[in-house]
Amino acid sequence: MSTYLTSLETELKKRLNNYPYTPWGRKQGDDWDRKTNFIYRTSYWDNLRRIVDDMPEELRHYAINRWFNYWSAMGVETIFCDLPGVIAAKNPKDRLVDFTIQGIKFDHKTTVFPGGYQQSPRFAAINPQHLTTWLYQNQSTEKRYHTANRLFVVLHDDKGEHWKLRAELSVIKQQVEQYIRDFAPERLISLSLDGSEVLTDVIWVPNEPQATIASH
Repeated sequence: MSTYLTSLETELKKRLNNYPYTPWGRKQGDDWDRKTNFIYRTSYWDNLRRIVDDMPEELRHYAINRWFNYWSAMGVETIFCDLPGVIAAKNPKDRLVDFTIQGIKFDHKTTVFPGGYQQSPRFAAINPQHLTTWLYQNQSTEKRYHTANRLFVVLHDDKGEHWKLRAELSVIKQQVEQYIRDFAPERLISLSLDGSEVLTDVIWVPNEPQATIASH
């Protein structure tokens, strides 16, 4: 793993070791995003803590969760773009395209297995079209919503601590590498959303629930 990814994994794991998970307190939205946009310029955990320590508690939790998710996503995007056959987007600010694989443009989203999804992980793994439709419709709101091609990196932990896997960039890297080695455009999931045709897929971390998780 590159020096950048190793360093970033270290910073993300500082959150695991020094700050317990706390709820966001509210659904992510544009107003509080504007109040916490400093997270884009703050990749070091200790620097983040100095900034947020004097904030109201709810806003502090929101900022820390947003920082953790953002920098994990940056790590995952780097993992993709460092692989042979993956071309990084020319415009790093393009919110609809992170990279191109075999001529197909993709955004990517790392997400924990959603608590609001009313099916088991095993069902989701066997029925990825159902899961991806739900993810498009329920996870991105306001300016984050779009119907462009997207690869979902879905984190699932047997103990229910899915969020901690955001820090495990080395584990995510193994699954992404395997996915890119086996990538075949004809196996992508095709969805019709809001009049748009979307290509999507799911990369499970750490492994395929259909093989390892009993239905519940």
